[in-house]
Amino acid sequence: MAQARLVKFQKTLSHLSHYREGQRKPLGCGFCSVSEAVRRISVDEPSSWRLLPDMGDVYSEEVEVGSRLITFETGKLARFAAGAVVLGIKDTKVLSTVVSAEGDGARDFLPLTVDYREKQYAQGKIPNTFMRREGAPKERELLCGRVIDRSIRPLFPKGFVHDVQVMANVLSSDGEQDPDVMAANASSAALMISDIPWNGPIGVVRIGRIDGKFVVNPDMDELSLSDLNLVYSSALDKTLMIEMQAREISNADLIDALHLAHAEAIKLIKPQRQLAAKVKNQKKSFKLFTIMDRTLEKIKKLSETSIETVFSDPSYGKFERGKALSKIADDVKKILEEECDEESLKVLPKAIDTVRKMAVRRRIFEKGLRVDGRSLDEVRPLFCESGSFPALHGSSIFSRGETQVLCTVTLGAPGDAQKLDSLVGPPTKRFMLHYSFPPFSINEVGKQSGLNRREVGHGTLAEKALLALLPPEDNFPYSVRINSEVMASDGSTSMATVCGGSLALMDAGVPLREHVAGVSVGLISEVDSSTGTIKDYRILTDILGLEDHLGDMDFKIAGTRKGVTAIQLDIKPAGIPLNIICESLDPALKARTHIINHMERVTSEPRDRSAGNCPCLVTMKFSRESLWRLIGPQGSQLKKIEQETGARIAVNTDGGITILAKNQVTLEKTQEKVDFIVGREIEVGGIYKGVVVSIKEYGAFVEFNGGQQGLLHISELSHEPVVRVSDAVSVGQELSLMCIGQDVRGNIKLSLKAINQPSPSQIQYLPLGDPESPPVNGALSSTSLESEKSPCQENENVIPSPLSSGSDGDEAADPTTLYSPPSVLIRSVEECNRQESLSRLKSNNNKGSNSIPKNKKEKDTSPKSRASPLLQHISGILSSPVKNTKKSVPLSQERDKEETTSRVQQISRDKQKPVGSTRAGATSLKLGDKCIATVQQIRVHGLVLQLESGIRGMYRFEACSKRDFEIGEELLVKCSSFSTKGIPVMSLSDGE
Repeated sequence: MAQARLVKFQKTLSHLSHYREGQRKPLGCGFCSVSEAVRRISVDEPSSWRLLPDMGDVYSEEVEVGSRLITFETGKLARFAAGAVVLGIKDTKVLSTVVSAEGDGARDFLPLTVDYREKQYAQGKIPNTFMRREGAPKERELLCGRVIDRSIRPLFPKGFVHDVQVMANVLSSDGEQDPDVMAANASSAALMISDIPWNGPIGVVRIGRIDGKFVVNPDMDELSLSDLNLVYSSALDKTLMIEMQAREISNADLIDALHLAHAEAIKLIKPQRQLAAKVKNQKKSFKLFTIMDRTLEKIKKLSETSIETVFSDPSYGKFERGKALSKIADDVKKILEEECDEESLKVLPKAIDTVRKMAVRRRIFEKGLRVDGRSLDEVRPLFCESGSFPALHGSSIFSRGETQVLCTVTLGAPGDAQKLDSLVGPPTKRFMLHYSFPPFSINEVGKQSGLNRREVGHGTLAEKALLALLPPEDNFPYSVRINSEVMASDGSTSMATVCGGSLALMDAGVPLREHVAGVSVGLISEVDSSTGTIKDYRILTDILGLEDHLGDMDFKIAGTRKGVTAIQLDIKPAGIPLNIICESLDPALKARTHIINHMERVTSEPRDRSAGNCPCLVTMKFSRESLWRLIGPQGSQLKKIEQETGARIAVNTDGGITILAKNQVTLEKTQEKVDFIVGREIEVGGIYKGVVVSIKEYGAFVEFNGGQQGLLHISELSHEPVVRVSDAVSVGQELSLMCIGQDVRGNIKLSLKAINQPSPSQIQYLPLGDPESPPVNGALSSTSLESEKSPCQENENVIPSPLSSGSDGDEAADPTTLYSPPSVLIRSVEECNRQESLSRLKSNNNKGSNSIPKNKKEKDTSPKSRASPLLQHISGILSSPVKNTKKSVPLSQERDKEETTSRVQQISRDKQKPVGSTRAGATSLKLGDKCIATVQQIRVHGLVLQLESGIRGMYRFEACSKRDFEIGEELLVKCSSFSTKGIPVMSLSDGE
């Protein structure tokens, strides 16, 4: 056993044999020598030897920025990387690693790669993909990677051209903090402790504004309430990167936010330097790409004069100027090849570029002119066109100089919103702007690939700029997609996309308050080589592509006249003072205003969406049963409607559907088909068209689309008395009816007279309604007729009082006169008939044999037999306590008849008959009978009378008749008719 242990120990040492004693092997940010490795071997048990793992030295630093405690930690994870730092805020942790590789020194640019990834395990989720693993980087990951890249790239040494890869990975997320700013700070710290030359560190913070107050590093809940989202990156005394989205923030407020961001960002620099001091890692010496002074001077002499001649001619366009500069470079190359100057040939492209930069800057500083002849604050010529393609929802063409973009707008349903799968932020995005930069726009041959970082970045910037003016989703529920196709590029295509997108949105009828425009501001500076400070500078408005390439800054600013909505700052030197950044805002505002004025000459307000090809959208809500009937088995019903109409129907989570149609005609056709299947929900007070399907003696059933039916009672047919329903309507007749309510059994009450105002001659025939029922405000029924005032009643100030039901014979308020909730569904005639049959059967079972009178078949010769069937029915209710006819009557009338019979049987004996009048009893009152009545209540449109027989009657004010009655006053009245419930309707007798 001892021999075996010795062999195992020797094998362990053999893995370290290629290291000499004292030679150190890097393990992340700690170090380990052979002697240290040997000391890690210990005896755990007498029978085994093992090599104990060593996590190395773990270092950490803390700093408080705003109200957040930020921790930096290194040495625990990814120890083989050149630099690895875990940055944490609460339970959100982000790991950033950096590595580099030796290069051949032949390149003249920095091949920096930044990858930012958010994997679902950070929130304990399994990806919802077919392979259940993360795929290609999403848009958000590309954008976060660009923020890191633009922040750290300017600080690499000039001439450093070796491969560098930065990888940021979210380890855990609590959903409260956005990991993008954390990843940028972790990447800065990882570069600081690595052996890669880098002139950092930097600090990155986010600034929000809630209720006018700035918030440093807001969490996601605070950010959702903020009207500002500013990401700011800076070194100790200079600005490096800005990314901002706002709701029209003014220049003054923006400057305050930038100064606050700078003061908070530099707090992150000290802990990174302390962390690097603890690690004590030495920077490696790399071969830098440089141009010797004598080589640069030689190439300058050969090309400077020709280059200045080209830059002094404003007649050159982009490609003419480019061809002339390329010819100069070719001529210099031929001369160097003839001289066999290999050293100069290797650096010729970079040297020529340096000479061009010097010529452009000298012309701007000395003459104040640019390569196209413009002054420093002059905007290129503008061209705008709206509605370029009428077949589209919205389109526009915007040109500024030789830069041209074509923007189109497509409106869709809410379900067309883009689904986001990020660790933080909203789950969907209803406004999308997709920017495309095809190779033909710069006269090159190239291939179209997937998501391009530059295209995603430029498109998102324009999207942020326009989003601030998009109306709220409650007012404009459409999903909106803008496609920006760059037709020609000579600088600032993203800002041209903002202008073209604004024009296209208004052309599509999107209700923007005003136009949004954008412009790019550049910078030309002179730097002191010894101190690195800027000695002199010039700010350029609306830069060309050449000025972007040869200049120091590309400051894209978009917004309205009122304020800024989006910003993106890219720089080439190692930082720009904040005061220069703030100074650039004023010329940008002037240029933006100039562009908006030009855009408003083309279109100043959104186009009328009812005209053209603007789609129409409507949301309809149904009950669960109706929705199931509409969808059909496996969605077959919806698919059929979509195929027949061409509209798109989406089922919402709230139990409704959203219909998106190409135009109003298609929308109405789709709604008709939906109504035919489901039926339309009826609202009280709404007017609907229906067809009479059956006629009963008490009314008519009217059917609507979808097979729904409602009851049009005989009392609601006309303002004049109707004897037979068939006299007013017929089967198959189409009517426009108003829904006036719903009874306690769910039956919908319809009215034909409610939509027809009565003439003055008709008012005297209108019944007052049930005096036992208190009036209901807003109800259009036989018991509430406030909307039918005559001219003599306009100044009337009579307050109706509800009836009390304390005495015997008083009837409680009829619940059928009360209204239901706003939305109700009409019942079919089959359901009503079924209810009537059940009610009659139940009533017959309760009454037994006593319900059928013996003299049922005897011929009635009383005066009421010669009256109309309706009056016979009313008189029968008053004269007979129990009566059952063969004809079916509505269930509500049977209930009213029973209540009336019960009330009449309880009435006291007749009072003393006055002289000259007929003694009216409950069982003997007939049409034309006169009696004495006492005014019990005064209502707006009539009186409630207490007849001498003990029953109540009603009297309706006639046009321009007497109205100054008093409670308790006795009147001589006569019976002119009966209501549908058997209530006597009285009129003043002659002499009154």
